Amino acid sequence: MKAPALSFFKAPVKFRMPTSANLVPIRLDIEIDGQRFKDAFTWNPSDPDSEVVLFAKRTVKDLKLPPAFITQIASSIQTQLAEFRSYEGQDMYSGEKIVPIKLDLRVNHTLIKDQFLWDMNNFESDPEEFARTFCKDLGIEDPEVGPAIAFAIREQLYEIATQSVASARESRISKKGRRGTEHATSSKSSGSALDLVKLFGYRSSVVRKRKDWDVYEPIVDHLSNEEVDALEAREDRNIR
Repeated sequence: MKAPALSFFKAPVKFRMPTSANLVPIRLDIEIDGQRFKDAFTWNPSDPDSEVVLFAKRTVKDLKLPPAFITQIASSIQTQLAEFRSYEGQDMYSGEKIVPIKLDLRVNHTLIKDQFLWDMNNFESDPEEFARTFCKDLGIEDPEVGPAIAFAIREQLYEIATQSVASARESRISKKGRRGTEHATSSKSSGSALDLVKLFGYRSSVVRKRKDWDVYEPIVDHLSNEEVDALEAREDRNIR
């Protein structure tokens, strides 16, 4: 079966998450009167703003948090959505681009470390599906691990996408003076991307260099209660 051709965009495209679902990674870390609330999730930027306050109220009610958290949760979400929307409509450079994604996170008693490459030009990629497959292949049963992995990927892709907006803006401002340099850079990155395609095929957004298999093989550790307590104590000290 013939592999479908890669859709390498030569010209800038309008900003969006480089995934099939255009979701914003939202991270909350709020402390009021010694009580702390942390969470991480994705949000559809097309949803009406009224949903933000409703979400904040439901969260506070479900978790029995003080009412003061409603305003803080809603404000934090709205601020992060506003930042995302500020990029919408702007050009995002999307030449041939393979980027490294790193996982280094702990979810409950599970510690995950991994590194792989991701095709930023595949706008049909699905971090959630990748996370489900990752957990299945490695026998991870904790249902909270998959969403945490998907979020970590989306957060890094979002950062790279915003950097691409800045690159497109800079390119537009100084296009004439940098035309020769940009052409050379684009040609060089194109060769690198095509080399990876020859090695790994067209179907997946995620690739792992063969020579790095031993170095970047996924690491999954299951921590004891004592190890988790020690890590959390260290994290609390670092925060203070």
